[in-house]
Amino acid sequence: MKWLPKSMFILLFCYLSLPVIGTVLYSFATTWHQSILPEGWTLQTYERLFVDAMFWKALGRTVWLAGGSVIVAMVVIVPALLYIVVYFPKYERWIQLLILGVYAFPGIILAVGLLRSYNGTGIPMLLILSGAYVISVVPFIYQSLKNTMNGLNARALMDAAELLGATKWQAFRKVILPLVKTGLFVGALLSFSALVGEFVLINLVVGSKFETIQMYLMKKMSASGHLASAIVVVYLVGIIGLTGAAARLMHSQMKKGAM
Repeated sequence: MKWLPKSMFILLFCYLSLPVIGTVLYSFATTWHQSILPEGWTLQTYERLFVDAMFWKALGRTVWLAGGSVIVAMVVIVPALLYIVVYFPKYERWIQLLILGVYAFPGIILAVGLLRSYNGTGIPMLLILSGAYVISVVPFIYQSLKNTMNGLNARALMDAAELLGATKWQAFRKVILPLVKTGLFVGALLSFSALVGEFVLINLVVGSKFETIQMYLMKKMSASGHLASAIVVVYLVGIIGLTGAAARLMHSQMKKGAM
């Protein structure tokens, strides 16, 4: 029965891969109705996609919104997390409670709450959405930070730097930050990937007023299944690239830690 776990894994992998494979094939197909494989192949779908100015505008808005939220989170939240982890570790349970709250609230409940709380206040809903995005990436940043700091006596390093005449900011910038930058970069990549794939919040909070790649995909699904499949393929390639980069960084970091 040693073959059973491997067989189950192969079957599960094939089952999960079928929708992805079907989407990729359909994006290159001319017609696909009465055969196992497409009846013809074409690159015109991707040509139409890449010459569409609205696609590039939607992609740019997505990168701007997700990337900007991640940058704000890294600038504002990372120093606060590091300060708590180094000087007030007993308060980490409140961070973990915050993380649990991020996971506990479904996107639709959060969106309705944001609309009820801020609609009509004069604050742009895009700004509210960005703030929600910043909070939603805290779990990724925190976990990456904790994994990087495992086995790292950050408090002793900070104290040693201060004894040598450095301020807390200098010790953080020149001692701690270089040691945790790889983990933070991994957290930033994972956070960006999660925000690019988020749909519920942006659909309910801003909708078509700020058309991102998610909204562009939703619009094209009713117009052309081939074009929608091509958008999904481009999205998957980008996410796989980001995830692969994060995995390689984590692997290299683990190898350095083992040495």
